[in-house]
Amino acid sequence: MSPKGHPLMLSTRRARLVINRVRLFAFLFAVLTPMWCAVDYWVFEAPLWYYLAGLRLAASGCFIGLLLLPAREQMRDAYRALMLLFAIPTLFYIASHNLLPGNQLSDFSPAVATGYAFLPFVLMAGVAIFPLTVKENFLVAVAVMTAQLLAGYLNWSTLNWPSFDAGTWLLLLIAAVVTMASMSQLAFMLVLVRQLMFDPLTGAHARRCGEEVMHIYWLRSVRRGEPLSVAFFDLDHFKVINDAYGHDAGDQVLCQFTQLLGATVREQDLLVRWGGEEFVLLLEAKRADAYEILQRLQAKGFGLRPDGGPLTASVGLAEREADCASSMEKLIELADQRMYRAKRAGRNRICVS
Repeated sequence: MSPKGHPLMLSTRRARLVINRVRLFAFLFAVLTPMWCAVDYWVFEAPLWYYLAGLRLAASGCFIGLLLLPAREQMRDAYRALMLLFAIPTLFYIASHNLLPGNQLSDFSPAVATGYAFLPFVLMAGVAIFPLTVKENFLVAVAVMTAQLLAGYLNWSTLNWPSFDAGTWLLLLIAAVVTMASMSQLAFMLVLVRQLMFDPLTGAHARRCGEEVMHIYWLRSVRRGEPLSVAFFDLDHFKVINDAYGHDAGDQVLCQFTQLLGATVREQDLLVRWGGEEFVLLLEAKRADAYEILQRLQAKGFGLRPDGGPLTASVGLAEREADCASSMEKLIELADQRMYRAKRAGRNRICVS
């Protein structure tokens, strides 16, 4: 219904998809829009042809500008690109629709002029290729319907009311069908992203997705000057559990660990299953605060082993600013190295330097 609450992974991939499709359409419109000048030249007399050619060239230039407009993989940039994609032909439609009724048309020109009236329908149908929510579809439909009503208002005296009413009603029906198609795309995309995002056993973020989301966290931390810490966990003597009690028991221990950790850390923190019994916890906190959080987690315990003993972990901690890390990869590598130091020092401890 609304983009509020969408996972960051979904928003990023949806923004990328929307921006790529906007650019594809901008390229097609930039090429095809001026080519129609030949048809206008054939059917319309001067000076109408000159006006229409000027409008087409101006629209084509705007589409080229949209094609070259830099955009990041954020929904804010995707909304801007989508708005411009629909604003350019909408303004062209209003301007051209205001020109045509004031000129004498003959031969094939009325048929070609009628084709200009189909532009809102093309725009509305084009929304179907974008994975949008109900709210987003509604806003686009309102913009296109406003253009349709404004064009009718500007030609109030010469308006063919039965045809205009039928066209407006058809536009509403297309908007409803397009909304269903757009929502179906979004629902399918959401299912695929969820499958990609989470480890099927533990429910933690999968490594591939986690790396992508952590990179986004890194960029945001650098841009805003905010702290960012990484804790690298390795469950102590986990191989013994698999060898002595079987892999099912080991799976239960992993699930227990992620449930306890997920219930304790904050909502904005990110837990990633890195592989096997290794996990990475991303904390938006300074090193001292992150170390305090890890100490509380360690004191609370990470669960129980199948024999009833406490489950422990060796943890390495690194922080972006304190450790002068140059990239997300370097920060994770540093936390990984410190985790191995914790194991060599006797396990069940946190290494921060």
